[in-house]
Amino acid sequence: MARSSCFCMSINLLFLYLWSHPIGAHNLSRSVKPLCLENEISALLQFKERYDIANVSSGPLARPKTLSWNKGRDCCSWDGIECDENTGHVIILNLRSSFLYGSIDNNNTLFQLAHLEKLDLSDNHFNYSQIPSRIGDLLRLTYLNVSYSVFSGRVPSEIFKLTRLVYLDLCCNLDPYTSTRSLPASIGKLPSLSYLDISGCQFSGSLPSSIGHLPSLSHLIISGCNFSGSIPASFANLSNLEYLAVSTSPFTAQTISSLSWIWKIKKLASSYLEKINLYGEIPPSIRNLSQLVQLSFLGNQLSGTIPPSIGNLSQLVELIFLGNQLSGTIPSQLGNLTRLTRLCLRIYQLSGSIPSSLMSMTRLVMLDLAVNKFHGEIPSSISQLQNLRSLLLVKNNFSGTVELDNFLKLKQLLVLQLSFNKLSCRTSSTNVNLPQLCALGLASCNLSKFPAFLQNQESMNWLDLSDNSIRGEVPFWVWNGNFNRMQYLNLSHNFFTGLDQYYPMNPLYMYTIDLSHNMLQGPPPEAPPSIMFYLVSNNRLTGALPPWICNLSLAIALDLSSNDLTGVLPVCLGNISESLMILSLKGNNFRGNILSYCDNQLQGNLPRSLANCKMLEFINFANNLIVDSFPSWLGSLPELRVLILRSNKFHYVIERPQSNQTFLKLQILDLSINAFAVIYKGLKLYYPKISKALIVIDLSSNLFEGEILGAIGDLKGLRGLNLSNNLLTGHIPPSLGNLKALESLDLSLNKLSGQIPQKLTELGFLSFLNMSYNNLTGFVPKGKQFDTFSNDSFEGNLGLYSRDKSRQPSTHQEERLGSPIELDWEIVLLGYGSGLVIGVVNGNAFISWKHDWFEGNAKRMRQPRQPRRGFFFIQGSHH
Repeated sequence: MARSSCFCMSINLLFLYLWSHPIGAHNLSRSVKPLCLENEISALLQFKERYDIANVSSGPLARPKTLSWNKGRDCCSWDGIECDENTGHVIILNLRSSFLYGSIDNNNTLFQLAHLEKLDLSDNHFNYSQIPSRIGDLLRLTYLNVSYSVFSGRVPSEIFKLTRLVYLDLCCNLDPYTSTRSLPASIGKLPSLSYLDISGCQFSGSLPSSIGHLPSLSHLIISGCNFSGSIPASFANLSNLEYLAVSTSPFTAQTISSLSWIWKIKKLASSYLEKINLYGEIPPSIRNLSQLVQLSFLGNQLSGTIPPSIGNLSQLVELIFLGNQLSGTIPSQLGNLTRLTRLCLRIYQLSGSIPSSLMSMTRLVMLDLAVNKFHGEIPSSISQLQNLRSLLLVKNNFSGTVELDNFLKLKQLLVLQLSFNKLSCRTSSTNVNLPQLCALGLASCNLSKFPAFLQNQESMNWLDLSDNSIRGEVPFWVWNGNFNRMQYLNLSHNFFTGLDQYYPMNPLYMYTIDLSHNMLQGPPPEAPPSIMFYLVSNNRLTGALPPWICNLSLAIALDLSSNDLTGVLPVCLGNISESLMILSLKGNNFRGNILSYCDNQLQGNLPRSLANCKMLEFINFANNLIVDSFPSWLGSLPELRVLILRSNKFHYVIERPQSNQTFLKLQILDLSINAFAVIYKGLKLYYPKISKALIVIDLSSNLFEGEILGAIGDLKGLRGLNLSNNLLTGHIPPSLGNLKALESLDLSLNKLSGQIPQKLTELGFLSFLNMSYNNLTGFVPKGKQFDTFSNDSFEGNLGLYSRDKSRQPSTHQEERLGSPIELDWEIVLLGYGSGLVIGVVNGNAFISWKHDWFEGNAKRMRQPRQPRRGFFFIQGSHH
């Protein structure tokens, strides 16, 4: 009876519910999902057929989504597709990281999906297609992501007619066929836009001020473009910004105070203003950004001190000042930033000691104080930072004795860099409980023994123990598999005598091994085929070059110079690697036909196979016995910056090249002490494109005849010019006064006549001048740099007088020091980071032209030319 009453009550309640909620199509739709429409199924399947599945995606959730698309099934259940629950129309198409490869155009059936609201094509490969203009047909779009999808060409203005767009990501579609693109001003017509990323798309010109009229914008990312001019003042209207990243664009230098509007954006949580030519002092008003979590001024020119007011930004998690010109000490107020996880103050000018207040930043994961002027001891309390993974203190003035065990108490530590300070590092014996480091730098740390604790480091992939006093053999356990992840190993500048049980480590990934400047004996240690930088110079290695050197197809720098290697050079050297930039075999005892560099006994012609080494930047064949004509064919090397053929038997004319697009990046040319016998006008007439790049020309001690052409004044970047010891005649062209950067000029030992042009006094940087032993007449010009040169610069010119006649250049003949351009070219090979770089290519970085510098480097002596009869050849020294 009770059960019957309950049943009746349930029936009554059911009827009451149905009366108040009538069954209709709308309500059935909540339980019965509509099927995908036939025309949209067809459009999707046709889209699928247009694309191959290829290995072109790399996202963490990458998968070939279209493989699940099969005819006869409801497309609303297909991977990457969502439909409107009422109408069945496809409204979301998410093909991110779907391995799609193929082109796209206006005929693509994708544009038949007129109800699309969200479209994501990112992380695919559309084969440099242009974004189709029909994208503007998808008027319902609120979300569009085409980043990392290999689109090229212009961005269609039709995109900016999609007035419902909230999210637009065009990032990272580099176009190899187009150097620049313009960003239409119509981008400011997207009133609902909240997220905009236009990074890495080669946009140039001015940054559209219309972006500042997007009232809803909360995320703005502009990185890796070529915008010029200034950041528009209209950006001050973007009061809803939460994330701002403007970086790596050649904007006109502007003071940071011109961006004062940023400090007024109350919602701003992330600000990345990196590499955009900002200068000036960071204003105290930065403290107003109370919600700021991330702040970076990386790579600008900010000066002054770090404002203590930054200590008020209590929400900060990341603070990066890397690469500015800030000076002074670290303000103690930074210790208030207890949420900080990354602190990077690699600035080059900071000084003082590490403040104790930094030890309150117990959440720090990365602390980078490298490349500054900090001094004093490294505080032992640094071991309190138990979350540290990276500690970078390299290149400072820290001193004292460091117990490495103190750092190794940091159980999360992965990277420890203490190199190039004034430290004495000590460590206890092997400890199995030490953290597993990935990178360790202990260069110049006064080590006398190979650190024993490394024996248990199985995760190490980067190790630098250079510039210490470690003696004996490198222990066997370095090579026996312990370091099977090693990629970079630098043991240079020690006193190692051997490699105990050596065997090439990590043959798949090892890219740098530097064993140079030791006392290693025996044959060169075998390099794994993956090696890019193999540096074993300045040892006592013996024997012939081993055959495995021909297998180093990835090599960028091979330096076996200054050893006792012998034998004939293998023919393969000219074809080792298309990426080869440096091949140095100088200072050995090789013989036979030439395939390499200076200070051997190499002879014959230059091998034409060198033209296959397309990445070569530096070629030095000085001080050999090469007999050849000028190698104009080397002009085909697109990266060649330095060509030194000094002191050989090169002869005849400088031939006309097959193309004037040759030697495009050449900056240093040394053809001195050979027997070239043609007027040097060929450099300008035959090689017109090199005039913008050349920094040094040395054509001294040849047989050049004729006049110095006025066109030499077009080489605006020239810093050193040596035409001495030739047969040049005529007047000194006044156009030499146009070489405003010139620091060294040697015209001595020729047959030049006439007066010294007054215009040469305009060479404000000239610090070395030699016009001796010519037939010059008149007065020595007065003024500016000319007043600093002694009689020695003008002697041997019988008709030449000083302006005040108080001195007459002497006429005696004596042995003279060579021109300052006669330098040791080893100076241009600089060790840095993971290998060698050419150190001659950037302004002041490559050479000091002061005369006292050359006094220590130019030791080649020569006498004024004696009368010649017939063919005359000046032979350079060789070993």
